[in-house]
Amino acid sequence: MYEIELLINGRPFRGAAEARTTLADFLRHTLRLTGTHLGCEHGVCGACTVLVDGVSARSCLMLAVQADGAIVETVEGLAEHDGTLHPLQQAFRDAHGLQCGFCTPGMLMTLVELLRETPHPSEDEVRDAISGNICRCTGYQSIVDATLAVAGAAGTEGSEP
Repeated sequence: MYEIELLINGRPFRGAAEARTTLADFLRHTLRLTGTHLGCEHGVCGACTVLVDGVSARSCLMLAVQADGAIVETVEGLAEHDGTLHPLQQAFRDAHGLQCGFCTPGMLMTLVELLRETPHPSEDEVRDAISGNICRCTGYQSIVDATLAVAGAAGTEGSEP
C-alpha cells in the first residue's frame, strides 16, 4: 500500500492505494465517486475521463499512485453544492445531450477542458475534442449543440464555462 494525497473536487484526501489500483477504481471504490464510468478499461471509450491538474486523463489507464499530489476533477465536482448544475450540464439537459447517460461524465469532463482552453470553439473543434469519447445513443449532434450553446452564452455574458 502507498500513501497518497490528492485534491479531489476541491477537497483534500489522504489515503492508501495498492500499486496496481487504477485511478478510476480508486475514485469509484475507495471514494465512492461513481460518476466516473468504466467502459472499455483500455482508454478507448472515454467514459472514465477526469481532469488531472486541469488536463483530461483516462482514469482507467492511470494508477492512483501516479495522481499523488495532483488536483483531480470528476463529474461530481461540476455542480454547485446546492445542486445547481454546471452550465454545460444544464445545456446537456436542455439540448437532450444525453440518453442512457453512460458516456456523459466523460463527455462533460472532456468538454469542460475544451471550453477552458477555447471559450468559443467552432463545431469542428467540439467534434475533434469529443472524437475520443464514444456515445452509442445520441448521434453526437445534441452534445455539440449543447457545447456551442454554452460557448455562445459565455461570450454574451462574459462568464467562463
